[in-house]
Amino acid sequence: MQQMSNDGALWARLSDKQRACLDLLLERRTSKQMARMLGISKPTVDQRIAAARVILGAGDRDEAARIYGRLKAVYDRGIYDPVQLPEPPKFVPSDFPDGDPINVAILSDARPRSFGTEAGRGGGFPPSRDIWRHDNSLRARIMIMAAMLAVLLVILLAGLGIAQALTELISN
Repeated sequence: MQQMSNDGALWARLSDKQRACLDLLLERRTSKQMARMLGISKPTVDQRIAAARVILGAGDRDEAARIYGRLKAVYDRGIYDPVQLPEPPKFVPSDFPDGDPINVAILSDARPRSFGTEAGRGGGFPPSRDIWRHDNSLRARIMIMAAMLAVLLVILLAGLGIAQALTELISN
């Protein structure tokens, strides 16, 4: 029993950074490989392993790996997170005279394009949210841009016409 409390104290004294190095040491990685994987320098890896060896009371890296592996098997367990499952659906009797109607639930990955409002959305007109869909083809995107350019050109020409009419009114 005394050994278990000592083991718990040893495990608690190891820092997360030392544990990261010791985890890689269990995988038989070199200090250079550990340094690359952790994004730190090789001397820093050696320093962390040396500090962990002192804490674990190990004579060398292999003994530190053995002691750490034994401690990890006991103390490094995942936190229990119970899964909460929803209640199963309750079936209700059908209101249809012949049972379920055909095509009640058509499953599709594509969202239907609609001009009206949708449940849970603000909806509105025009359906601009359908214009910028990510699954439009290249041809559709080009047509959308051409239509936008045409509308912009009409607005620009109308503005120039109004400006000319106002200029003539003011100058007369």
